Amino acid sequence: MPVTLTQKSALVTGSSRGIGAGIALKLAEHGVKKIAINYVTNEASAQATAKKVQALGAEALLVKADVGKVEDITRMFKEVKAAFGSLGIYVSNARATLQTGFYQNAMEIPVENWEKTFDSQAREFLLAVRESVPLMTGKDCRIIAITYEPGGRTGSWMPWAAMGSAKAAKESLVRYFAVALATKGITVNSISPGACDDSVLSGLPPEVFGQIKQWHESGWTPMRRLGQPADIGNACVLMCSELSSFVTGQLIHVDGGASSMDSVFPLAIQGIT
Repeated sequence: MPVTLTQKSALVTGSSRGIGAGIALKLAEHGVKKIAINYVTNEASAQATAKKVQALGAEALLVKADVGKVEDITRMFKEVKAAFGSLGIYVSNARATLQTGFYQNAMEIPVENWEKTFDSQAREFLLAVRESVPLMTGKDCRIIAITYEPGGRTGSWMPWAAMGSAKAAKESLVRYFAVALATKGITVNSISPGACDDSVLSGLPPEVFGQIKQWHESGWTPMRRLGQPADIGNACVLMCSELSSFVTGQLIHVDGGASSMDSVFPLAIQGIT
């Protein structure tokens, strides 16, 4: 039986392309009629995503805003309120760009770049949820944070020190807001994508991205492929459906089983041939 979402409107940050666009398209495909597409600089990609959303029968609103800036967050929600009146779904997906200089290890990253990274994740989520809630007047409203669970558990991806820490802080806020908003009928959950095509990984040097892809196809992702933006979009649809109305404060891995792998043992010992 196909899932049809009852929420009438959604805002997805960082949705001009990649994972954010995949989420926006899946929400439109499953019945959300008004979708705000947030972008910072790539208006052409935002327009392309808007056309795809419209082809699925939904209204698309383009909102240019840098979620790392307080004034942009405030303005973004004002524009959504003016256009939609209310909000049923908020997906916090945007992150600082590689150009902000966050992709450096902990011994080298300048403090200002560290702060920009946290501003785009933990501070953004704090402020955006506060802005979202007054607009969430209907039943079964949803808030979803796109995070990276290994960032709060591992330390081997050295240049990810700032983003991993910021994502971990964001995941912690998810749990606090889940408790705070439960009586309002608003669920708050986080989704952690695994290695995904058309994501931040795609912006790495081609030889690096190629190694990552080969690594996961070799079996370190049991399903032997990288994730796709549509995979993350499908998970968002599931968490926004009425079937998930009693699920809140949870972290959902969408990684083809990669989080279940044990790095201590070679693939052959783990039963991967």
